[in-house]
Amino acid sequence: MQEYDETFRAMGTDVRLIGVAPDAAREQRAFIEAFAARLSRFRPDSELCALNASPAREVPASPLLRAAVRAGVWAAEATNGLVDPTLIPALERAGYAESREGAAPVPLREALATAPTPRAARPAAEAAWRTIAVDDARGVITRPPGVRIDTGGVGKGLAADAVAHRLPGHDRFVVDCGGDMVIGGPGAARRPYDVEVQHPLTGECAHRLSVASGAVATSGLSVRVWRRPDGSYAHHLIDPSTGEPAWTGLIAATALAPTALEAETLAKAALLSGPRGAQQILAAHGGLLVHGDGDVEPAGPLRTFAMGVAA
Repeated sequence: MQEYDETFRAMGTDVRLIGVAPDAAREQRAFIEAFAARLSRFRPDSELCALNASPAREVPASPLLRAAVRAGVWAAEATNGLVDPTLIPALERAGYAESREGAAPVPLREALATAPTPRAARPAAEAAWRTIAVDDARGVITRPPGVRIDTGGVGKGLAADAVAHRLPGHDRFVVDCGGDMVIGGPGAARRPYDVEVQHPLTGECAHRLSVASGAVATSGLSVRVWRRPDGSYAHHLIDPSTGEPAWTGLIAATALAPTALEAETLAKAALLSGPRGAQQILAAHGGLLVHGDGDVEPAGPLRTFAMGVAA
């Protein structure tokens, strides 16, 4: 019997639900669309924009917004500030002030041809994310006025995890929020899903993973690259220490982890860290790295398997 498979646009990306009953799929689609509307930094009427625009130090916030902001702070803590949720000003300076939905992509090879010398990104000296606090008991978020928060990538991971938790009773399913995916259900343990990791330069399958449960996330430069007015190229992954797009020698990183939030965080931190740091970041659960020259390198347990040694 063929599994139900639905794809739709939300959060500026493709969202795909596989193995989810049609009625449940409609319900989860409505949930994701509402999730995206409330947490978008591109919608002036969103709850996130209201938080960022508030002149108050302490702002009442819904459970959803508190969860998203807490996820962003968690990602920063887990990566010592490398994955920083307070980089909206830098993103805007780079040319990402508005949604790039529908914008014609710039060929990645073209951008790489003039990219700066590769350099691992580093945390910012002044970590504004450390000033953010979430108080569930009082239902508020505190931060200095002017510190704006981007739920961006961690939001996709959080959404995938949330939908997976909302699917009890489903035997085998995939929730894919723009490359942040959760695979679950007892049936997946018996029949794992094949996950194809796309090569950012060729569009072909760079590696095929067999996943029975858990999460996979990919962070890369192939989708959001643009040319700035001065002729230089930019993308959405910012080096917190410079406020500029990070050119680290890697153009994609895929991470495996128990949850999509963790996988998303690991993938982004790996790409920002460059080849050497990425191997350390992906050592526990494994993953895949794509270098600027197109070479594909496994990491962690995946690397052990690729070398022909039992993982």
